Amino acid sequence: MSIVRRKMIMGTPRAPRFLRVFRRNAEAAHSRGNRVKLFTSGADFFPAMLGAFAEARHHIHAEFYIVRDDATGAAFAEALLAAAARGVEVSLIYDYIGCFDTPSAYFRRLEQGGVRCLAFNPPPFKRGIAWFDKRDHRKMAVVDGETAFTGGVNVGDEYSGFGFPQERWRDVGIRIDGPAVMDLSRLFREFWLAEKGNSSPAWHQERLPVAAVGDADVMVISDGPYHARSFIRNAFRIAMAGAGESIRIMNPYFVPGPRVVRSLLRAVRRGVRVQIILPAKNDVPIVRLVSRSYYTPLLREGIELFERQGPVLHAKVMLIDDAWGVVGSANLDQRSFHRNYEVNTIVASHEFGSQVAEMFAEDLAGSRRVVLEEHEQRGWHVRVLERLCGSVSWFL
Repeated sequence: MSIVRRKMIMGTPRAPRFLRVFRRNAEAAHSRGNRVKLFTSGADFFPAMLGAFAEARHHIHAEFYIVRDDATGAAFAEALLAAAARGVEVSLIYDYIGCFDTPSAYFRRLEQGGVRCLAFNPPPFKRGIAWFDKRDHRKMAVVDGETAFTGGVNVGDEYSGFGFPQERWRDVGIRIDGPAVMDLSRLFREFWLAEKGNSSPAWHQERLPVAAVGDADVMVISDGPYHARSFIRNAFRIAMAGAGESIRIMNPYFVPGPRVVRSLLRAVRRGVRVQIILPAKNDVPIVRLVSRSYYTPLLREGIELFERQGPVLHAKVMLIDDAWGVVGSANLDQRSFHRNYEVNTIVASHEFGSQVAEMFAEDLAGSRRVVLEEHEQRGWHVRVLERLCGSVSWFL
């Protein structure tokens, strides 16, 4: 990838030339003057988001892959209904397959209470049976075009931390205030219009410029199955190519493919320290088998791999040189690169980077390092399973 080779002389990730390369090759929407706050758990993320819903004046745009009918889902619904009852226009997009276990009565109640609901790709799958494999995997909410919440967090007890301890997941989200919110709001409107075809008068209020409130540069990367190339994957690779000192990754579904692996290996060969935290247990066991098949070539080159103990890891985070943070919905796998609608936010800010670095250090302390010699001693039957599962990695 020529972009990767050129970036070695481009300076720091905040350099103007680097930002131009990023925008051009990842179709990124870039804005300055943002304030970004990191939520290191769903238990912090949900109260903040529901609190913002309670203060909404004009409209709420919410888009989530999964919305469950549990305690967290009930609190989410009540917040949306309360906003609609006081005259706020509320619109919700949810993925039909992701919400397959959620009773239709849940969404009927929202609609009866004034919430406009849109299910992505419901039966009979009007674009053909192949469309069944596509997902709206985004997780975001926009309030009044001024404040946004996004990350890897779905609406459910396992994400919010309100479920039983053994069922809680480890996840991460962020709050954005500032001009970047307009980019997320525009993304929601475009998707709604493409799927639903109707607009709303309240949406025109979002076109007013949003004032700068902080010093963070934010780029919004969106992707979907209609793109000929993966902007999400390009964004990951360009960020890796921009690293001068360190790359820290936390991701639950690690099936990166050869291009991302090459980017990681190039980084470590030029002296960048690369640390990757993956889950010790996975809600999709086949993914863990395929992930472990990547361990040997990475470990041999000096990349540090860790498996986080405890709750299932669902956070999707990358940190470059403690100043360039990536948080969003996309996994490091082929599904996120090619078959899902995804959204990632890239934050260039030393203050935000220090927040992510502190969180990463805490997660590292709760992780077990993978040692090459121990990994190579896994049994032949595990190797066979890894090879067999690897043949279907495209579909994971």
